[in-house]
Amino acid sequence: MYAEAGIIRKIIERTGDTWAVVGLSTNEQRAAFGVAEVLQRYGKRVVPVHPKAETVHGEQGYRSLSEVPFPVDVVDVFVRSELAGPVADEAVAIGAKAVWFQLGVIDEEAYERTRSAGLDMVMDRCPAIEIPRLR
Repeated sequence: MYAEAGIIRKIIERTGDTWAVVGLSTNEQRAAFGVAEVLQRYGKRVVPVHPKAETVHGEQGYRSLSEVPFPVDVVDVFVRSELAGPVADEAVAIGAKAVWFQLGVIDEEAYERTRSAGLDMVMDRCPAIEIPRLR
């Protein structure tokens, strides 16, 4: 419902392999931790973005998207819906190619703004579920 036909495949297979995971920390009980492992298993570089800026899965963390010193292809968002819109706006500002709001993260206005800015976007889906479906 929150992804145009073919967008999920395009983001996963052709958009790029550097994924900033916003909300990723060393807390193994959080969904972001496991999803980041899956992304790495499928060849993605995972960049943790969290206020604590922790190193996770061997990758240096950053406090915000704007602190990441290299290009980010996809911004994968693991924050509450009411906080997700500003993250999508920051993804646009840093020149990301796509934004992915995780399961349960819904902000239709952010979706429209992000799409209007020319980025691909998926909302209320999980790449750890979608990647195996594509294989």
